[in-house]
Amino acid sequence: MEKLIHSYLRGLMNEEERLLFLKEVNSDASLKKQFIEMKNIYAFSSLSEEPDCVERNQASYHSFMANKRKIRLFRSILHVFKYSAAILVGMVATYAVTLYTTKPEVVLVAMQSIHVPAGQRLQFTLQDGTTVWLNARTTLTFPNQFDEKERRVMVEGEALFDVAKDAGRPFIVSSKGVDMEVLGTKFNVYGYSEVGYLCVGLLSGSLNVYREDRKTEGANLQPNQQAMVGDGYFTVEPVPDPEHFLWTEGVYSFKNESLISILRKLELYFDIKIVVEDPDIYTWEYTGKFRQRDGIDGILHIIQKIHQFTIEKDDDTNTIILR
Repeated sequence: MEKLIHSYLRGLMNEEERLLFLKEVNSDASLKKQFIEMKNIYAFSSLSEEPDCVERNQASYHSFMANKRKIRLFRSILHVFKYSAAILVGMVATYAVTLYTTKPEVVLVAMQSIHVPAGQRLQFTLQDGTTVWLNARTTLTFPNQFDEKERRVMVEGEALFDVAKDAGRPFIVSSKGVDMEVLGTKFNVYGYSEVGYLCVGLLSGSLNVYREDRKTEGANLQPNQQAMVGDGYFTVEPVPDPEHFLWTEGVYSFKNESLISILRKLELYFDIKIVVEDPDIYTWEYTGKFRQRDGIDGILHIIQKIHQFTIEKDDDTNTIILR
């Protein structure tokens, strides 16, 4: 079956073969899980076109999958021990208490993290079928298995979630002291640690946004609304530029945005320091789109054609100076 999955992911099937394959995947839960895992391996290996980066990302994901297999093996051993002699049950229970909460059927929940390097992005599928797009320099932390009451993940950076519906288990994203709770919807989270606020934009469905432990004081967003949460304020307003979410396709879109604000976002996306020495730059606004693959140098040269400034780059200090 792995050969068939590889053929599908590499685009070697014709349309009829693809339809038959997807029908089989959707009808078999174990096959669907295997397909998702292999799809994620392909996603990791495509993070960059540079060969050394591909090898690093593949190695990282294979290590991640190896840990999952160890967890499954350990859980199976515990299941066998449960029906063994009483002394063995006692030994396992004593050890288990130090690792996780005992339930009728013992489950070891491990937290996993994915980090996307600067200048790249990643599409990833969680265990429940939720699709996540991760922007540059973003870290997603999630359990290898969601519990029975909720599906909770944590994000630092920027991520767009297309949440699989599950009426019995709300999906909760935590970032910068704010929780975002849904049952099934699509929304974008912008919450880099270097930024003093959190911005949550809703594309479809509904979304409850609130500070941790203050759920009754939150807001229910409607499509094309966003919540801005910072120190001492919590506002709801229309999404100013829906095309901002094109970053999932590798496009950075800006609409009537101050150039200094754009530069600060480019610093985050490409992990570089931009020093502005020309005070006029603070007064300029810009509307336009850039391809992520153009890199910081290409983007700045495009802006330079409209707003005149000089560019000086210091590779030793990873700094760009605009004069």
